[in-house]
Amino acid sequence: MPYIIRVRREFNAAHYLTDYYGKPEPLHGHTWEVELFIRADSLDKGGMGFDFIEIQNFLSEILPDYKCMNDIYDFSPSAENVARYIYNKVKEKYPSLQKVVVWETKYGGAEYFEE
Repeated sequence: MPYIIRVRREFNAAHYLTDYYGKPEPLHGHTWEVELFIRADSLDKGGMGFDFIEIQNFLSEILPDYKCMNDIYDFSPSAENVARYIYNKVKEKYPSLQKVVVWETKYGGAEYFEE
């Protein structure tokens, strides 16, 4: 029976949207939240599918904490694009990743998964 291991992490980052057709998008920041959903088909001898701390440490390496995302990414850092970017990075290390959810605010976010 499979398990879904869920890990959440916050990071603080600034961004502005490019090619946005609403009111002008100034540089601003958020406390973003990322949640990973990783499938574990079995448990180790200790009863764990994956080590939460190991996943947290990996997220620390790839998340743009206290940076302007426009300065480091070659895409417009919308919640949708950030979710896809994180998904692709995490999938390299954890191939059983099912989806990534990125919350830009507590009221709006995006999830990315492959069908």
